[in-house]
Amino acid sequence: MRRLLLQNSVYSLIFLLLVSCKTYKLTDVKSVSNSEKTVENLYFSSNEDYVYKCQMDIYKNHVSGILIIKKINETTHRVAMTSDFGNKLIDFEISDNNFKLNYVLPDLDKKIVINFLKNDFQQLLKQKYPVNESFENENSKIYLLKIDKKSYYLFFNKENGLLKQIIYTKNNKEKIDFTFDAKKHIFADSLNLQHKDFKINIKLFQITETK
Repeated sequence: MRRLLLQNSVYSLIFLLLVSCKTYKLTDVKSVSNSEKTVENLYFSSNEDYVYKCQMDIYKNHVSGILIIKKINETTHRVAMTSDFGNKLIDFEISDNNFKLNYVLPDLDKKIVINFLKNDFQQLLKQKYPVNESFENENSKIYLLKIDKKSYYLFFNKENGLLKQIIYTKNNKEKIDFTFDAKKHIFADSLNLQHKDFKINIKLFQITETK
């Protein structure tokens, strides 16, 4: 049953990758001078373990388990996921430029699955963003980073200074929307990762909190 579910997920992903996504453009904002040269996503910057309940919806299939994210040095995190029954599903080390797969459940060992996890977590765990342009609206300070054909829009709450959203685009097309709920700069209580070009949604909910 599990094998059939995962195979159906892979076939669905291949089909949905062909679906185009819309052009992303900021609206109702004003440009401001660059007060910050660099901004950071600090939610995974602590050396303590980040432990979350994880829910993944891949097209019409649902997978849940426990996700652990551990910063092992200044550039690299280790990410491991187990099923609700404690069986290891995947274990990898990841940085901006490197990816090392330590273990993957055979049913998950599909190139398209590994690639989307690699890309998602490289974007999620990216910490430093040199600022190219700055904007603001009524509620947020917005910083834009451009790297080749990729762009990142970081939205910080004006009231508490916390990062609440990252929009990742490629070729001006919106790819992933990361939305955070947090009370501290170094720990997100929850995260919603929504793909825009095919139907993948990952939700994380805190189990343990950093001090």
